[in-house]
Amino acid sequence: MNDSHARDPSKAHSQKALMERYGLRPKRHFGQNFLNDSAILSKLSQHIAEGAASTVEIGAGLGALTRPLLEHGLKVTAIERDRDLIPVLHREFESEVNSAQLTLLEADAKTADYPALLAALPAPRVLAGNLPYQLTGPLLRLVPHLAPLLARAVFLVQLEVADRLAAQAGSREYGALSVFTQAAFTVRRAFVVRSGAFLPQPQVDSAVVLLTPLEQPVSRETPAFVALIHAAFQQRRKTLRNAWRGVRDLSADELSQHAQSAGIDLGARGETLTVEQFARMAQAISL
Repeated sequence: MNDSHARDPSKAHSQKALMERYGLRPKRHFGQNFLNDSAILSKLSQHIAEGAASTVEIGAGLGALTRPLLEHGLKVTAIERDRDLIPVLHREFESEVNSAQLTLLEADAKTADYPALLAALPAPRVLAGNLPYQLTGPLLRLVPHLAPLLARAVFLVQLEVADRLAAQAGSREYGALSVFTQAAFTVRRAFVVRSGAFLPQPQVDSAVVLLTPLEQPVSRETPAFVALIHAAFQQRRKTLRNAWRGVRDLSADELSQHAQSAGIDLGARGETLTVEQFARMAQAISL
């Protein structure tokens, strides 16, 4: 390490410096775009750490976010799939691992046992991470099921995904992901992160989103709720009368009766329905 790095810890722990030190390069097939801006990392870690005792971090990478989370005093379980990065993390965070402040888990984030990982940590708990693009959809679909265990979820995602999560009924961005997420959480886009903050630099900007569990979810993900949402958005140009035809083997008359009791206009399209309307319709056809 040169003298300038020794005087400036932020440079010593930068993603570029660590990759050079360990002879590493980002792996495109893992979607690795490392956040390399210390000011943004500080801001992101503050959103995660506020009022929290612990966090499960998805995709530790080279520990750029792990480090400030530990400095905030959080107990951290960090998931990392890339086996080449695991020994680097153990070396960089040896004292924190030895003191059990940090647990490093080599695992695929899509199949990790999040209920068990979260339950093993002290509350209040936060689920957080810089999500690789190809994993964003599958990971976000897991999160509503984890809401009862969480104080908050904080994710860095592509800007278009952040807009979809926060979209309101009737907007172009509104879709199934919006409904599933907003049924369990309030969604707030905290701030935008420009592409130049990453190494390597992606072609699109990103944003940090904050998901806060509702005191009472708008709806549980019952089979009826899931079926209605998927059918409504599979072919967005269809009216609900056509999109919901055959859902749960309902006849046209039964569908009309349930829609009337739920206050739903079957001549509308799926993207015009609020989360609450989807919930009412799901309840109506489940009775």
